[in-house]
Amino acid sequence: MIRTGGVNRPVEISATGRLEVRITAADVGKRVSVRRLNDPARAGEKFTDTVGVLASWDDGVLLITRKSGETVRIAESSLVAGKVVPSAPARRRGPAASYEELARVSARAWRPVESERLGAWELRAAAGFTRRANSVLPLGDPGLPLDEALSVVRRWYGERGLPAYVQTATGAEGTQELLCAELEGRGWTREVTAELWTGALAPLADREEPAGVVLSRTADEAWLARYRRRGLSEVALKVLGSGPSVWFATVPGADGVPAAIGRCVVDGRWAGFAAVEVDPALRRRGLASAVMAALAGRALDEGASAAWLQVETDNTAARALYAGTGFSAHHAYHHYREPGNSGSGR
Repeated sequence: MIRTGGVNRPVEISATGRLEVRITAADVGKRVSVRRLNDPARAGEKFTDTVGVLASWDDGVLLITRKSGETVRIAESSLVAGKVVPSAPARRRGPAASYEELARVSARAWRPVESERLGAWELRAAAGFTRRANSVLPLGDPGLPLDEALSVVRRWYGERGLPAYVQTATGAEGTQELLCAELEGRGWTREVTAELWTGALAPLADREEPAGVVLSRTADEAWLARYRRRGLSEVALKVLGSGPSVWFATVPGADGVPAAIGRCVVDGRWAGFAAVEVDPALRRRGLASAVMAALAGRALDEGASAAWLQVETDNTAARALYAGTGFSAHHAYHHYREPGNSGSGR
């Protein structure tokens, strides 16, 4: 008999050998791989495999958070096999980096206008301009029990007339699958999932001849005319201009509106790309690649060697572009909104 989560279950025998459930409730927080029986009423495969972080094991139900952030509920009675697996798969390409390093670098590239510490959490606000600048970054212990910490968070954002958001991550060593499950259990809603991708910087700079790309330290009126967010406030302009070393790229276009734009923040060995946008009528002409190449060249001059960017999971065109330039996903990140409140921009 194999003991699983406090219940004795017989070991299942498969046609190819012995399957064992080698995990228990004591493995909560670890990355696991499990196989379960499908509902007999369902057509197709007899078993389903799930890999992710074991977020909880209570009352005969396992919650496993996958790399994508999806939470899967599994009845203990349906388990036929389970084991603990390495906390993170080996990365085959892209610069080596921890989640915490990338979380801090990306946070410095998109600064709020107001922030406050709650233990190891950072509460960030920028008058509602993007969720990234108006959400909690929880890199450690808030110094309070979770329910108390969330009460502080909700009060802090409420005082500013903003919905409370918590930004979490999944899919890499040190990410927050357990916190995701805790938030979902308290009624917080996951609104947006995106991914942070990394890649080498030099191949990006060498990819295209960036002729005609103009670089500037500030976002001028022409650049802002192409940027998809209209009616930008002074707060939004401060966020756009924040970061250790910020560069804006413009490809001039007709009627004073650029054909393409981009933004890059250089921070030590990292160059972070954002706001790469092209006139819809001029897409598939290499303008986005030219913008990124020009920005990458400037970042190389400043000593950077690695690159990162953020892309939403449903942006297929951007994902194809970035994959073609050598980027790959490092981890997924999510914004959880407090119960009973409406949202703000990405």
